Amino acid sequence: MVFGFAKKRLSHPLAPLQEKRTGHNNSGENFQHPERLNTISRVKMSAEEILVYAVELGKNSCLYFEELECDALCKEKILHRVLRNVNSQLLVVRPDLNVAAFEDVTDQEMQSGKGMHFSIHCYKTTTPLAGMPVAFSVQVEDKSYYMCCERECGEMIVRFKEGDVPKEIPGESNIIFFKKTFTSCSSKAFKFEYSMEKGMFLAFEEEGCLRKLTLKKLSKDEVDETMKISLSNFSQNENHNL
Repeated sequence: MVFGFAKKRLSHPLAPLQEKRTGHNNSGENFQHPERLNTISRVKMSAEEILVYAVELGKNSCLYFEELECDALCKEKILHRVLRNVNSQLLVVRPDLNVAAFEDVTDQEMQSGKGMHFSIHCYKTTTPLAGMPVAFSVQVEDKSYYMCCERECGEMIVRFKEGDVPKEIPGESNIIFFKKTFTSCSSKAFKFEYSMEKGMFLAFEEEGCLRKLTLKKLSKDEVDETMKISLSNFSQNENHNL
């Protein structure tokens, strides 16, 4: 989360950082200081590090800040991958059946890509410790579907809805997940935490012969293999990583 301050003064004056406008310091010596500073500063407040944008030095060399928008996400890049579970099965979306499940897929079926070639939309973040914010979409025939989470009968479920993923997200969104390394020993596998409910991760659950995509609560220090997801290119011969 980014916090910005408009026209707020630091508790002590800062010396000039760049040359731009002529002035005098307390000893009468000439110096130059900036009207604007294109820098990002870090301020410690209540034991929490906060990013602020330095704008200008005013009278008495006091530093002022520009107000920043909070919680905004801006799309940075898009990756094209298939999603595999711990059994190397691929996630396949079938909108006509309202089902998303991990399945055994042949090379020929994977190359056709129907419902399994995902676009992973990566967003810039100011809270990297939470994980990279991502959204998922998939093409089925000539339509695009995006992954989201909704509460139904008191339970969180994963859905795929027709539509496009937005380039910018102004605040919280039910389409955003935080990509985290699965474990320190499995750096090429990931788990995806739902951004609006801490501790809830994408996983699969057995339902008859299906391994359906779902959200699952992860207890602290627990390792749940059903949450382990690898990302690979569209060929099974390529490395299963980002």
